[in-house]
Amino acid sequence: MTSESVESLVIGAGLSGLAAAVRLHEAGREVLVLEASDAVGGRVRTDRVDGFLLDRGFQVYLDAYPESGAFLDLAALDLKPFEPGALVWRNGKLRRLMDVFRRPASLFESALAPIGTPLDKLRVARLRARLLRKPIEAIWSERPRATIDLLRAEGFSEDMIDHFFRGFYGGIFLEDLLVTSSRMFEFTFAMFSRGSATLPAAGMQAIPDQLAARLPASGLRLQCPVRSVQEGRVETDSGLITTKNLILATDATDAATLIPGRTAPRWNRTTCFYFSVPEAPYPDRLIALRGDRDGLIHHLCVPSNVSPTYAPDGRALVSVSVIGGSCDEPDLESRVRRELIDWFGPVTSAWECLETYSISRALPGDFPGHSSSPVRFGKTLLCGDHTRSASIEGAIGSGWRTAGAVLEL
Repeated sequence: MTSESVESLVIGAGLSGLAAAVRLHEAGREVLVLEASDAVGGRVRTDRVDGFLLDRGFQVYLDAYPESGAFLDLAALDLKPFEPGALVWRNGKLRRLMDVFRRPASLFESALAPIGTPLDKLRVARLRARLLRKPIEAIWSERPRATIDLLRAEGFSEDMIDHFFRGFYGGIFLEDLLVTSSRMFEFTFAMFSRGSATLPAAGMQAIPDQLAARLPASGLRLQCPVRSVQEGRVETDSGLITTKNLILATDATDAATLIPGRTAPRWNRTTCFYFSVPEAPYPDRLIALRGDRDGLIHHLCVPSNVSPTYAPDGRALVSVSVIGGSCDEPDLESRVRRELIDWFGPVTSAWECLETYSISRALPGDFPGHSSSPVRFGKTLLCGDHTRSASIEGAIGSGWRTAGAVLEL
């Protein structure tokens, strides 16, 4: 067993841990990051399979995020935007429901789409105007409630809630009861109003890879699991490390395992299927929501429509997502395939399933009343999306702010 000492030690090379380490390093501090797995990224990872880019679970980056946008080099990520809107299954076909403020040419089509009522669409405009005027700090400082309660208070019909909001924001939150904090809903609604959902041309892992590239090679150790954490002391398989500043940037469950008394949150989960197809089932750069369709499929999209780099020439990539308790259904792939035939016809029987990602810890539940600030346990600082907001912005912002707390010591 070896023993060493480092000024600042970060456990976990997900987005929050990397952001904390980069800020410390670029402030001239000595920092070492320990990561148990074989690569950086945590829950933001991308696999390359037969020329396809497969993000581990369907994810997007919102290019209007203020803190992560200032910290990352967005130009280098070569972000490819989705169109502002969605395809919603209603009355036997997919209907376009667009953001008419940014796509005014779609006003007539969206106004006539049988999704919600004309008053619902006016309420969307009213909510958009209110949140565009509202400072981001004010969103996070107000008392939260469940998103479903906010939507009903805003006057939205149950039809609009069921056939649009449960699909679109249920896909973001990975829960369609819409019990996620209204602060998270207002924040993401504002981000969609100000910018676009995007995919990096090299896959979502380009984000953590960019952060890791800002660290010296000696500042990151992969495949280095931590056995125990004490006051300024960390035990790994290879030895003991002592540190003046300890930042625990693992996911919420692993943090609860390493710190007695810390309670792990409830996780929202998903199962994501990726299919190689000869031709995209639709040409739009839009997410398709199940709307009034019964079944296990919650939403799907064609990432290669958004960024052609996601598929090799002559092929397209389809992502199909199931969320929550539906992930436990038996014969899940077979049932999803049967539903795809109902969506797009018998041609889907020939679709090749490239990979299935069953992710039990996809997003920490972000419910009213959860902590949204860095947490200190003795000399250990805790950061991650579970301490701020369940998003890329929450993860990077948490790491950046936690590093700031260390720099103030």
